Amino acid sequence: MALHIHPDILSLSPYVPGKPIDELQRELGLTRVIKLASNENPLGPSPKAVAALAGEFNTLHRYPDGGGYRIRQAIAERWKVSIDEIVLGNGSDEILGLLARAFLAPGDEAVMADHTFVIYKMEVTAAHGKAVMVPLVNWTHDLDAMVRAITPRTRLLIICNPNNPTGTMVPAEAISRLMAEVPKDVIIVFDEAYFEYVRHPQFPDTIAYVKEGRQAIVLRTFSKIYGLAGLRIGYGITTPEINDVLNRVRPPFNANSLAQRAALAALGDDEHVAKSRTVNAAGMEQVGQGLKGLGFHPIPSEANFIYFDVKRDGRQVFESLLREGIIVRHIQGTMLRVTIGQAEENAAFLHALGKVLL
Repeated sequence: MALHIHPDILSLSPYVPGKPIDELQRELGLTRVIKLASNENPLGPSPKAVAALAGEFNTLHRYPDGGGYRIRQAIAERWKVSIDEIVLGNGSDEILGLLARAFLAPGDEAVMADHTFVIYKMEVTAAHGKAVMVPLVNWTHDLDAMVRAITPRTRLLIICNPNNPTGTMVPAEAISRLMAEVPKDVIIVFDEAYFEYVRHPQFPDTIAYVKEGRQAIVLRTFSKIYGLAGLRIGYGITTPEINDVLNRVRPPFNANSLAQRAALAALGDDEHVAKSRTVNAAGMEQVGQGLKGLGFHPIPSEANFIYFDVKRDGRQVFESLLREGIIVRHIQGTMLRVTIGQAEENAAFLHALGKVLL
């Protein structure tokens, strides 16, 4: 019997994550593999988070705190907002799905860049909404064009800042102009998964807009600089009104007990965050200069990865690097994205890239 599947779902392709290390080892018989594909912290998780998990396993038969009180309270204190303005997600990308289900009726629109995190379009389409794609300009969000794309059916406007996969940043002044032009009934979604890596002094304080009562939500994650990608926990800072709606569709116990406990400890580990920023800044310089030495022009990045044009079949270069034990990310066409690793990992990547280009 044929399945009856909605055309919107049939139009989607499954998300393809970065290739796991053990999978590549099995496929090619390699003993050493370096993964620089998924923008993970090369230093690993916060040591305080690892220590916090000790002794937690004997309570795994209990459901977690469905409201995530302790971690939500800690996040609220960190950003000087109310606990009623914090929503937890199984990774911040789950909150994107909650937003789509909560605020999009069939045919409603969400404005986003055409070259950004692919989950946005997937979640909007799965909710039977319409993803309105606006081309980047110089690899950066074109905010003026995004405003022009707003119609009476627009419900969400999504900005990935810094943008994934390009690493580019929209500064505070540009966001201020945007906020003045977007209709008050459109929810602005600021996805700031790489916020902690940003070095530029003009990065916008988007939480201030939430405090002003604007229809906005700021998404952050513990998967990147905090090194807890395997536990899947993120959060949103938004108005109590939006939070109330999101909690109506949020699954029960969506943030597991181990994730909540580790995130609480990681949030207080400023030393690990500072060390991670230092390692990343040095690695950005190392990889950026190395790519330039190979004749490439890497796009300036405020995240923990670099996007660059290999000027040839990107898939072919990606597969050649796999055979050298280096996992990067082929996004499309001639473009590759490489995560910043530790110094020896960066050096191995640059050596392998130079080798496969011969």
